[in-house]
Amino acid sequence: MESLKVSDANMVVYVHPSKSNNIYDAILRELSSMLFKFHENFDGVMLAYEFNILDKNARILNGMHPYIAVKLKAKLLLFSPKPNMLLEGKVVKITQGSIHVVVLGFSSAVITDEDIRDEFVHKIKHGEELFCSKFHKRHVIKVGSMIQFLVKSMDEDVLHISGSLVPENTGSLHWLANHLEGFRVNDSVKKRKKNEEASVLQDPGSSVIFQSSHPRFC
Repeated sequence: MESLKVSDANMVVYVHPSKSNNIYDAILRELSSMLFKFHENFDGVMLAYEFNILDKNARILNGMHPYIAVKLKAKLLLFSPKPNMLLEGKVVKITQGSIHVVVLGFSSAVITDEDIRDEFVHKIKHGEELFCSKFHKRHVIKVGSMIQFLVKSMDEDVLHISGSLVPENTGSLHWLANHLEGFRVNDSVKKRKKNEEASVLQDPGSSVIFQSSHPRFC
């Protein structure tokens, strides 16, 4: 999925002196609190991380509530969907005017009727709502289907995505993989580009510098 990227980041984590005997766990707690949230510094939602402590001799900051500043080198897995990117998700609800999707198990997306191409017609079969193609009877989107759709926008505060099924390379992943000419080839190209992007982001020269402006008590 082209919206996933790996990035190196130089970080400073602030640990309360009371946790000085277990710095590692305090860092884990701090980084874990950043998961599944959008961070402007990284331009994405943090999904996973691994880190190394750069300086074993952390220094205590002056102030009324002194903290221990620990420098880290972290590798972050980020979810950063942009307009016109292709995403994959699981359909969880269908109505006459919308398709509701969950991406990567945590981000919700909705595709409204104005963004569903005319090829798809809403039907109810055996009490189940679905969208069927007028041209390909086996191209069906229903609850439980995995679909590929285009990103229109993303609300970074609530991690909600507005999507589109207007392009012809969108729809049921199962149908696209078996019937859309070049679909698998394009996927291979995307995967290669993603790997190339990851290798560039992992270059220390492209590191993101992040420093929390609000240290937390752990």
